[in-house]
Amino acid sequence: MAGFDDLGVFFSENLLTEEESNITSNNVNTNAIRRRFKEFLRQYHCGDFQYKYRNQLKDHYILQQYWIEVSVNELQHFDDDLADKLNKSPVEYLKLFELAATQVADEVTRPRSDNNEVNHIQVMLTSDANAIPLRELKSEVISRLVKLPGIIIAASNVRAKATRISLQCRGCREIVNDLNINAGLEGYLLPRKCNSDQTGRAVKCPIDPYFILPDRCQCVDFQLLKLQEVPESVPHGEMPRHLQLYCDRYLCDKVVPGNRVTIVGIYSIKKVAKPSKSNGPAEGKSNIGIRMPYLRVVGIHIDTEGSGRAGSMPYTTEEEQLFRDLASSPNIYERIARSIAPSIYGCADMKKAIACLLFSGSRKKLPDGLTRRGDINILLLGDPGTAKSQLLKFVEKVAPIGVYTSGKGSSAAGLTASVVRDPSSRNFVMEGGAMVLADGGVVCIDEFDKMREDDRVAIHEAMEQQTISIAKAGITTTLNSRCSVLAAANSVFGRWDDTKADQNIDFMPTILARFDMIFIVKDEHNEKRDATIAKHVMDVHINAQKTVESEESIEGEMSLNMLKKFIAYCRSKCGPRLSGPAAEKLKKQYVQMRNGNREHEHEIQKRSAIPITVRQLEAIIRISESLAKMQLQPFVTETHVEEALRLFTVSTLKAAMSGDLSGAEGFTTEEEHQAMLRIEKQIKRRFPIGSQISEQSIIQDMAKQFSGQSVQKVLYCMIRKGELQHRLQRKMLYRIK
Repeated sequence: MAGFDDLGVFFSENLLTEEESNITSNNVNTNAIRRRFKEFLRQYHCGDFQYKYRNQLKDHYILQQYWIEVSVNELQHFDDDLADKLNKSPVEYLKLFELAATQVADEVTRPRSDNNEVNHIQVMLTSDANAIPLRELKSEVISRLVKLPGIIIAASNVRAKATRISLQCRGCREIVNDLNINAGLEGYLLPRKCNSDQTGRAVKCPIDPYFILPDRCQCVDFQLLKLQEVPESVPHGEMPRHLQLYCDRYLCDKVVPGNRVTIVGIYSIKKVAKPSKSNGPAEGKSNIGIRMPYLRVVGIHIDTEGSGRAGSMPYTTEEEQLFRDLASSPNIYERIARSIAPSIYGCADMKKAIACLLFSGSRKKLPDGLTRRGDINILLLGDPGTAKSQLLKFVEKVAPIGVYTSGKGSSAAGLTASVVRDPSSRNFVMEGGAMVLADGGVVCIDEFDKMREDDRVAIHEAMEQQTISIAKAGITTTLNSRCSVLAAANSVFGRWDDTKADQNIDFMPTILARFDMIFIVKDEHNEKRDATIAKHVMDVHINAQKTVESEESIEGEMSLNMLKKFIAYCRSKCGPRLSGPAAEKLKKQYVQMRNGNREHEHEIQKRSAIPITVRQLEAIIRISESLAKMQLQPFVTETHVEEALRLFTVSTLKAAMSGDLSGAEGFTTEEEHQAMLRIEKQIKRRFPIGSQISEQSIIQDMAKQFSGQSVQKVLYCMIRKGELQHRLQRKMLYRIK
């Protein structure tokens, strides 16, 4: 009889309809799954009886962070069937998981000081599964958990989305409370008729009577992101693909444009916007059933160091041992240099410098919050046809992250960042450019001299401070651009003119000072060297197909894939610092470089377009660190400093001293320079332009005109070096027989 006191309803299962029995079984199933999720959060530990998720819930709740991060792999170890259901039907089971997490949080945080209801807990997921490329997202994975790598290129403002709404009728003023709205970009279709009984009323409710009561709605924050697939996944010659991301609650404002991320989310679909009135009825009907994909984010892993694939690339134990053996070999520096663009003959010092750029120095964060960049910037300046663009293309392939662009087709916004208006929301959003997308890698800029001056100025901050500051359309922010710059440019006159000194360089000293090494690449006419290069080019073309088929490295060089992995490994595992003796040696060399001990040094520094400043000292430090990083050594030795100084001397110092008083001509004093100008002036007076003259007649005539010992010395020096013939034929339009 006690059962009748409970005032319950008693029934027989045989009298239930089929629909009612389904509802009952669904409720039982839902409660069982929720209990299983609660058991996982309460009981999971890693063998040391430290209950991971229980402690995480308590710690986060005390800090008023109402979220928990759960590993799908750990859930799979606890209950394989439950993890499989979460992977296949995440929309339904994630709700149950969050409800279970909220109930467990209520248990572990009692008694609470405020005695309020427990806050709803958001569950974020992580996964150790292999990420799939954006191009492999097909219809069969809709409404399933997926893991994607990519780069965030745009982010909207944080806005509010209603999760529970209340409606009121315009006619009868009846209020309908607590209508649920599904998560994601799904909306709610308002009823077209009032639900109340309207029989016997004087005024009937109109069509579409309901409006939303904003003050009775429950809302959450949400943000829309734009994900671009990683550059290494884009097939050659194709456009990179994009996907819209939906983040809500505590996932908002976790990333900025330029971040390389791995997203765990639910591959969802949304309705296509209504067709415009201009479309015909047939075209409007054809849109029925078409849905646009987007990703509802349930977990974000950000590569905070900006190393992209370099930091997350997996290595086997055998590969790590191989890399350490390679780094300890005595000829690793020369071997890496030979492995860079082996199809290009010569350019030994340029290839060694590019090797330093690929390995980079050590990034330092100082106690006052400032940073010192570790990336090395290189400028290749000189004649066309000297394989500058081919070197850039090779670096783009071998760098862990590489972005190639051409100067003429690159604007300031395309290189740094742009602020554009979102067509759907009409709000301004920010999209990262090439230097933001190459964060942690290398940007290769070809035809650097063809860029507009104001576009070049825009990358000053990105090259030195390695940040990009934006203050446009009410958006004020700073993006990271921790990348090296490898630029190639031609001189002002198309070809390098030794007679024009620093007029060949049409760059401001402000941009030149930001390059650690500047190489002057000249196409010199040398019969023996030309024959060697021609033979090398013929061999490359003849044996091209054989090399592709065999895929074997030649001349002790490393394969492209091996070199790429070795660079990524060294960059992620090693960060060398200067040792005491190396620092002392570097200090003495820098002081000598600045003040000089040669007679003409002061003149060169005064007229050179390339200044020698503290930036160049830091450049030598970075080059030394990159040489130590190739050998996986923790400290920079004096040997590394010597090689760094040699590279700096053959590049930047040589470029700074290439002018009228030095370089190809070899004339070092002002007196010799004036004597050379007097000889040129006298030749113009003595012989008509365009005439054919012999060297012997020039010598005899000049000997009569000038009796000074210095003039005779300069004249014979010019003839011996071939400089006289070069100047007459190119500068003064004479022909020498």
